[in-house]
Amino acid sequence: MRRYFGTDGVRGEAGKPPLTSEFVLRLGQAAGAYFRQKSPRPVVLLAKDTRESSDLLEAALAAGLMSQGVRVEHLGVLPTPGVAHLTRRLGATAGAMISASHNPYQDNGIKFFGPSGEKLPDEAEEAIEALLDEAHPTRGIGTVGDFREAERMYMDFLLEHAPDLTGLKMGLDLAHGATYRVGPKVFQRAGAEVMAFFNTPDGRNINKGCGSTHPEALSRFVVELGLDLGIAFDGDGDRVQFIDRKGRLFHGDHILYLTALAFGEPGVVGTVMSNMGLEVALRERGLAFHRAQVGDRYVLEMLKEKGLHLGGEPSGHVIFRRHHTTGDGLLSALLTLKALKRLGGDLSEWYERLPMYPQVLLNVRVEDKARVMEDPRLKAAIEEATRRLAGRGRVSVRPSGTEPLIRVMVEAEEGAEAVAQELARVVEALARG
Repeated sequence: MRRYFGTDGVRGEAGKPPLTSEFVLRLGQAAGAYFRQKSPRPVVLLAKDTRESSDLLEAALAAGLMSQGVRVEHLGVLPTPGVAHLTRRLGATAGAMISASHNPYQDNGIKFFGPSGEKLPDEAEEAIEALLDEAHPTRGIGTVGDFREAERMYMDFLLEHAPDLTGLKMGLDLAHGATYRVGPKVFQRAGAEVMAFFNTPDGRNINKGCGSTHPEALSRFVVELGLDLGIAFDGDGDRVQFIDRKGRLFHGDHILYLTALAFGEPGVVGTVMSNMGLEVALRERGLAFHRAQVGDRYVLEMLKEKGLHLGGEPSGHVIFRRHHTTGDGLLSALLTLKALKRLGGDLSEWYERLPMYPQVLLNVRVEDKARVMEDPRLKAAIEEATRRLAGRGRVSVRPSGTEPLIRVMVEAEEGAEAVAQELARVVEALARG
């Protein structure tokens, strides 16, 4: 069992255990020792998002890595998928990203990518954790560089997949995050008329009332300004959500449906959170649909297992495996617009072609997720809720992999709100003990 690594790296509130500078220094030493086992002269690419704590954690991680003889190449502020792409493109030993994705600014995190551009597998993270318990005296003197071509190379990669967007008027919500520079440049170079919002990071405003988890402001801007569509990213740029011209959220399930049809995919991998409407619509088209656990690493695992190339989550974390090893919000946005041009129509038309089952998602804050999830009273409540829906809906109760939350999701033709509220009350009661 991993003590520090969750579904998306090590994450927590910056300055508090485990994300203290002392721990991150040790993590860098342990990771450096692990990478030395893979290469006699390891090179690690290191990027960050715009949180005020990212500089401190970057310095601590780099110091730990260099103490083990690792060459560290700083990429600066860059979206997470840019790190993954460049790690593979440049043949680096590993990549590292300092970010807490869609979480508030107080949180931060560290995730690693292997030389293939994929997130490190569980066994590699377990090996690094085992090395945390060992002393790591200085083994050689690592060096540091500033790789100034990072943003340009990542943009070149994205523009290889961009359709001609001439005449398209769009709004971009950059979440005051890692896409705030590169995002507008990419769409402008593809020909679009771009209005950028939430693109002035101050270290504390990342994801605050904006971004893919809070698209309400962008929705209002699109309607009031008469834009063709809006695109919202999260803090580290691996997620994307669209807003159609009527102000409606065109989310990850819509993206999967549209792109699967446009690119002739034989099947799609979603998660336990994917709407039943997507599953039904794909199967009516003769396309296979599979559900993985929540988390892009599990989507990727199932894509490989099933021999498929398109998968993702309603949150907008979508993997186009023919083009990239991980979810990439900018790439997903470009490919979605390419699919739209291929099939015709606009987002609002395609929104209406995919009827969704009503879905209620409630987040309940708890201190001990494992204790609550293992309580037989919760299991009994879930079984009773499932019985009540009688095949006309789904229930999912799961712990968040990145926050102290238990997520209660109920999807049903009718009655979803009442069932979800009942389950949330059970979770709250168990959390109080």
